[in-house]
Amino acid sequence: MSKVRLTVACGEYDRTRALIDGTVQPEGIDLNFIVLPPEEIFWRMVRNEEFDASELSLSSYLMERARGKTKFIAIPVFPSRVFRHGCIFVNSDSRIERPADLIGRRVGVPEYEVTAAVWIRGILEHEYDVAPDKVRWFGGGLEQPGRKEKLDFKVPQNISIETIPTDRTLNSMLETGEIDALATPRVPSSFLAGSPKVRRLIPNYQEVEIDYFRRTGIFPIMHTFVIREEVYRQNRWVAMSLYKAFCQAKERCYQNLQNVAALKYSVVWLMPELELQKKVFGNDPWPYGLDANRKTLETMVQYEFEQGLIDRKLELEELFAEGTLDLAKV
Repeated sequence: MSKVRLTVACGEYDRTRALIDGTVQPEGIDLNFIVLPPEEIFWRMVRNEEFDASELSLSSYLMERARGKTKFIAIPVFPSRVFRHGCIFVNSDSRIERPADLIGRRVGVPEYEVTAAVWIRGILEHEYDVAPDKVRWFGGGLEQPGRKEKLDFKVPQNISIETIPTDRTLNSMLETGEIDALATPRVPSSFLAGSPKVRRLIPNYQEVEIDYFRRTGIFPIMHTFVIREEVYRQNRWVAMSLYKAFCQAKERCYQNLQNVAALKYSVVWLMPELELQKKVFGNDPWPYGLDANRKTLETMVQYEFEQGLIDRKLELEELFAEGTLDLAKV
């Protein structure tokens, strides 16, 4: 019997490497694995449904499901997670020294609905009492002019969002002081180049993020993995097959990290970082499955609802393929 041919698009992570190189193969699936930048994957999948399955922005997925659109179904795999306290950058002349100083200021964001921005706004509101309506938001391309929102949405009446000129970028506007701050999934090139005009709002972000995790248990999820509903309906078993394969690929990644005496990764202080990671997160810092991620997902749904991106609080069980929520046990 021939295997089902699936084309999937995903970013290149150590957690997916075994799927990319074929070391791990999903049961019954002939996998055509395409590695692309997340922004390109999301745009092509949301706009044109170009892949059978793909990594997808968690925010975009929640917005689509809340609108009753069921063209995708997710599996509880989360290939990208990032703490976001270190992703707020400010102009050095803005006199912004702490999160409360963002009130009334001009803050850039590549897209208002991107998952990173949702987490940053939620953290600012719930950790620092800086609600989204206390900030002036400016949307546009971080490094390339003309970026647009992937999904149309009704801007809440109390929120101020302006689109930057089509020939400008948020990176350049932050450096010149045309915006005061920037909330971004990617580090702006001006900061990477060492510009004296751009600095992090929270320079000791690792310390702050560790404290945040210890208090809340939340390691923010950025992306999930979705299957086109048509593909899922034709072969419902592919959801579990892909889920198991992602779990196996992650375990292979962990095994590789346990044997790093020769420093095969180009991180000089890898050993102490791994020791700190295990101390903070335990043996599985990148958990898959619904139960292990329930609080983080509930928090994301709450933030999306509070920020007006969804009009109802979604039940978590409706987000994921049924077969991946009830695993067989021996």
